[in-house]
Amino acid sequence: MKVAVTGATGFVGTRLVERLQADGHQVVALTRSLERGNAAFSSTAFPNVTVVAYTPLESGDWQGAIATCDAVVNLAGAGIADERWTPERKQEIIDSRETATRKIVEAIAQANPKPSVLVSSSAIGYYGSSETASFDEVSPAGDDFLAQVCQKWEAAAQPVTASGTRLVILRTGIVLGMGGAVAKMVLPFKLFAGGPIGTGRQWFSWIHRDDLVSLIIKAITDSSMAGSFNATAPQPVRMAEFCTIMGDVMNRPSWLPVPSFALEALLGDAAQVVLTGQQVLPKRTQETGFQYQYPAVKPALEEVLKAV
Repeated sequence: MKVAVTGATGFVGTRLVERLQADGHQVVALTRSLERGNAAFSSTAFPNVTVVAYTPLESGDWQGAIATCDAVVNLAGAGIADERWTPERKQEIIDSRETATRKIVEAIAQANPKPSVLVSSSAIGYYGSSETASFDEVSPAGDDFLAQVCQKWEAAAQPVTASGTRLVILRTGIVLGMGGAVAKMVLPFKLFAGGPIGTGRQWFSWIHRDDLVSLIIKAITDSSMAGSFNATAPQPVRMAEFCTIMGDVMNRPSWLPVPSFALEALLGDAAQVVLTGQQVLPKRTQETGFQYQYPAVKPALEEVLKAV
């Protein structure tokens, strides 16, 4: 197959491109920076990868590259907790998902022949937060900022079905790999200063990066998959338990909690990304027969942290 990937140079995208090439597929890596894309995917190491510069918020010649593809994977989006949520940053978060997805759908509508499937990212923020409820794919959307972002994100992808293209939406949890959230937590634990963030009671719904990549590939190749699926492991944990296990794996204590006010002072409203959570269960995902390599958090962290 020939697969277009947006966000190809990101934390998940790079691993996805590696797997697709290893499985014998061709990849069109769509990136905002041609220089960064060529550095990540050299022609020597990635002979089956073509790097294409694109402008995610604008129509352009790049859309023609999608016309040659059998599948499209949309992973692009501005970091949720990288900066304080100023009004400008909130709009950037929305545009990088809603507008960018619309441009992908526009490209698919123009293509002839059209890609058979669009795998489009969303997030478990769709459900809002709760310390007591659990959510699966049929649960209603929440009403906070992240839930609104996810609803707009998903709505932008829906028109692709009018083109006859199968749509799979993956509502992704916290991705475990040497990068992202885990990388930010490693140093405090190394310095014997690790511990739960906030109350520790918030749910931590996660997925190992390799399982997420495997699920994306299954969504591409399994024509029976359509609609929304939770890209989370079947065993979510609370933050305190996650940090205790991380400390055990690193042979470090987990005794020094990060107070809520400290994160709020640093990130403002964006702190809610880690101070609140939701227990998200992958019911529809498991019904597809998907087999997790890392269904439990301790083996997942042991693999992620093996080189630390």
